[in-house]
Formats: sequence, C-alpha cells, structure tokens
Amino acid sequence: MGLRDIIMGRHTLTGPAPDRLFAITTAYIALQSEHSIEPAGVAAIVFQALATSEFEATLRDMEDVVRATGADSATQVSTQDDSYGYRWMVLRNPAGKPSVEDLAVGINAVSSSIETAGHGERLLCAVFAFQASAQASGAQKRPVYFIYNYKRGYWYPFVPVGAAGDAEHPGERSTERELQLKAQMASELPIEPEIERWFPLWGIPI
Repeated sequence: MGLRDIIMGRHTLTGPAPDRLFAITTAYIALQSEHSIEPAGVAAIVFQALATSEFEATLRDMEDVVRATGADSATQVSTQDDSYGYRWMVLRNPAGKPSVEDLAVGINAVSSSIETAGHGERLLCAVFAFQASAQASGAQKRPVYFIYNYKRGYWYPFVPVGAAGDAEHPGERSTERELQLKAQMASELPIEPEIERWFPLWGIPI
C-alpha cells in the first residue's frame, strides 16, 4: 500500500492537527547547523484535483494567495500533474535565498484553502527538498526530502539513491540514512513512528 492509496480511500485515517506542518520551520535549523543538510529553497504540496469549475477557481485563488504572501521574498508558484492524476503545486524561492519559513507559510495557505473549500480529504502530502553535502570533495550534493503526510500528521525522511526514478521505474532509497535522520530529528519533528508508512514518492519534481 502506498501513500496515494490513503487519499484514494483504500485506507482511512483520522486527520491530525495542522500546526504540525510548521515544525519544519525550526527543525531545518538543526538540519543545517548540526547535520550539514541545507534547504534547497523549494517545496510542494500534492493533492488530488477535481475536474470542476469550483475547484479550479479555488486553485486559482490559492495561487494568487501564495504569490501575494510570497511577494516580498519573490517566491514563484507553478503547478503540474503527475501520471497518477495528482496536482503538484510547487513553491520556489529565488536562487541562493532559501526560506523554509516562507515555503511553509505558502504551503499552509494552500492546504487551508483546500480544507476551507471542503476538500481536505484530497490533500496528500507536503514535500520539502534539502541537499546533503557529499563526502567526496567536489561531488554533487545529494537530495534529501522530508515528507509531511496530511492524513497522519507525521513527517518522515525520504532519501533516494542515485537516479531518483519515477512512478513506473522507481529507483533505490537509502533506508539506513533515513533511519539515521529519524534518530537525529526525533526531538525536532513529529516523525511517523510506523516505518512501514514511510512511503516513497518517486518522480518528485522538485
């Protein structure tokens, strides 16, 4: 069973308190200062869109709100659909100016708008991208993702190895590194206690 199965109704869970999302706005400081994991300046919220004029109007309003809230920081907003029919709304800080706080505020504005419109059950997750310094000098930084599951109210790390793969051709993940991050960040983030619910998201467009 995957994370998408939850939102499709194959596994019903009770929604959590929404303020847990904002735990990332303090946790990233520990990631950065203690573990050399830098914010990539990009995050996304994933949800199942409805093919109705009312829902599309809500999406347009959301984009306007996010652009307004991110005007001072020049945060950019874009959307795209994946092969499963889920909508990714991507928020991106200007190059060289990552702000986890601004991204979290924008993501929360989107999720709040969807919930206010009565479609909270369509929220899948929020994804915040980070970069870990590679051990080898001059090596490319490795992606590290922290995923917030709206249905559970928990975060968990996702560390793809090598090519990230996609939905049809998934790559590999570093379970060892993910467990290490769990131990390191347990006091900073509400981490999903059931490791079998650490669902991978292949083909992340951020």
